[in-house]
Amino acid sequence: INKTTYILLFSVFPAALGFVNNSTNTTMHFVTEFVLLGFHGQGEMQVFFFWLILVVYLLTLLGNGAIVCAVKWDRRLHTPMYIFLGNFAFLEIWYVSSTVPNMLVNMLSDTKTISFTGCFLQFYFFFSLGTTECFFLSLMAYDRYLAICRPLHYPSIMTGKFCVILVCFCWMSGFLCYPVPIVLISQLPFCGPNIIDHFVCDPGPLFALACIPAPSTELICYTFNSVIIFGPFLSILVSYMLVLRAVLRFPSSAGRTKAFSTCGSHLMVVSLFYGTLMVMYVSPTSGNPVGMQKIITLIYSAVTPLLNPLIYSLRNKDMKDAIKKVLGLRINQNQCLPVRVHF
Repeated sequence: INKTTYILLFSVFPAALGFVNNSTNTTMHFVTEFVLLGFHGQGEMQVFFFWLILVVYLLTLLGNGAIVCAVKWDRRLHTPMYIFLGNFAFLEIWYVSSTVPNMLVNMLSDTKTISFTGCFLQFYFFFSLGTTECFFLSLMAYDRYLAICRPLHYPSIMTGKFCVILVCFCWMSGFLCYPVPIVLISQLPFCGPNIIDHFVCDPGPLFALACIPAPSTELICYTFNSVIIFGPFLSILVSYMLVLRAVLRFPSSAGRTKAFSTCGSHLMVVSLFYGTLMVMYVSPTSGNPVGMQKIITLIYSAVTPLLNPLIYSLRNKDMKDAIKKVLGLRINQNQCLPVRVHF
């Protein structure tokens, strides 16, 4: 039976098809697993993609793990800015781990299947961690605003207790946002086919696999995604507009350069993350080809977490010194001291 017949039968005889159980009024699913096609290619190409993504994944874990350890072990970095950065790096480790390990397994698998429950669990953690990242980027912009625009009040506002509250708010809010879209999409009837031409369980392909059209659910989900993306993004824009206005009033060029250098790393990360995110999830009718959607998703889900520690560490002397200590690259200062010779 084709999809059109299912839609017609569901609209006339939903109970007869088994989509609805009258005694419990719950939705039944024919599909028990999905097939994630991932990236197309022959065996040798799949092996090449496997090793490439594996190296990216390991470097991401190493870079972000080094930042987490540096913030934890170096007392000079026990300030709000670096505490936020340490949490952000810790978040990136889990964010990339929510999709890449399963992607690597599927590349070497013949079946490339993921269970119905596993698909929506991946959906939940991937988008919850992505939402948490949006909140952390907004929080870090707010921290830069306070440090530059209100430097005298910064120590009294950004106290240790308030810093912990903000970090907890970001983590909790990120994981409390997506249960509603997950429930709405998971209750749609999936009667087949079950092939997702992607490497993650994404809302777009899942809507396409539903046996009945769900325009109201799609509108709710895309509106929700737009709010999640644009809310923190607008707060970042407001923070940096105020920062720019304050910096332009600095009397010395050295002060302006230092202020811009402090914000430069964060702005690069925001541009890279939000640029790809908006292309994918803001407009439900963007019409991007499937191959382009995969590339964009791969950029913000795997490449961006790799570049973030490089961006932050290469532009920050304190962070570079702390990471060198963590990685065992500290130079022995005694070698630079003059040697006293006794005759």
